[in-house]
Amino acid sequence: MYIEILGSAAGGGFPQWNCNCRNCRWLREGGFSGQPRSQTQVAVSSARNCWFLLNASPDLRTQIEGTPCLHPQGGGRNSPIGGVLLTGADIDQIAGLLSLRELHRFCLYCAPSIRRILEQDNSVFHMLQRVPDQASWHAIKPGESFRLLDPAGTDSGIGGTVFPLANRYPAYVLPQRAAELEPDEAQLGVMLESPSGRRLAYLPAVATLSRSLVERLALVDLLLFDGTFWSDDELIPLQGRGSSAGEMGHTPVSGPNGSLQKLAGLRHPRKVFIHLNNTNPMLDRASAPYREVREAGWEVAEDGNQFEL
Repeated sequence: MYIEILGSAAGGGFPQWNCNCRNCRWLREGGFSGQPRSQTQVAVSSARNCWFLLNASPDLRTQIEGTPCLHPQGGGRNSPIGGVLLTGADIDQIAGLLSLRELHRFCLYCAPSIRRILEQDNSVFHMLQRVPDQASWHAIKPGESFRLLDPAGTDSGIGGTVFPLANRYPAYVLPQRAAELEPDEAQLGVMLESPSGRRLAYLPAVATLSRSLVERLALVDLLLFDGTFWSDDELIPLQGRGSSAGEMGHTPVSGPNGSLQKLAGLRHPRKVFIHLNNTNPMLDRASAPYREVREAGWEVAEDGNQFEL
């Protein structure tokens, strides 16, 4: 299985368009020891001829253009993108679907509750059905295994399972609608298995690190894990107010309850932090937090990273 990191930042990217924090300011001024990042986007394939996107970021069109393996091949209109797997309905996870509306057939894997939000509550996504079966919906549910199929129904060789990570739907989902949806389908983690049996776990938003989740992650070969915030109160000193990382649905990296400590016992997986907020000091390769995570055996994802399982 081939994994392409098309984007590695949290919502807004890095630098964020309306932010003048230390990181964003120094990057714009040219004195920052790190690189710009687009919003988190991952693509996977078993043979490089058909790719599946994990979510669909607002930066998707630019990310596709910057990734040769996702370019059209041969003449006319075509694309090696065979499908999209949604782990939730956050705007940063679904906005890029509208960049796939140009009459290209693809499979759309998501939980039934997410389909209901997109198909019934947001008429703009009807653009994905301008031609019959342009988007072929495939239901994925926690605890049930599935196969990633291309639009012709051919098995890609990649199988998977999803599992609940949080029960809170995005703020744009009206409370009465959220009450009708399955809480276990609000935010999912995904584990994909290659034809050779090696496993990828993708968890860009983790509200709570339970013992059962840690045990599950010990079984994978590559872990792409929520690295949104370095500290729980990261945004509060910058804004003078605001929510903590935990209140926003993210486990911070540092601290006694942070992922760096709680996942210290994981020895088998290759561990990579992804989905980094523009305020995160880990973006700076010259910072103490960056050195700390590297010394602990973690990597920090950058746009363009490639992995193979």
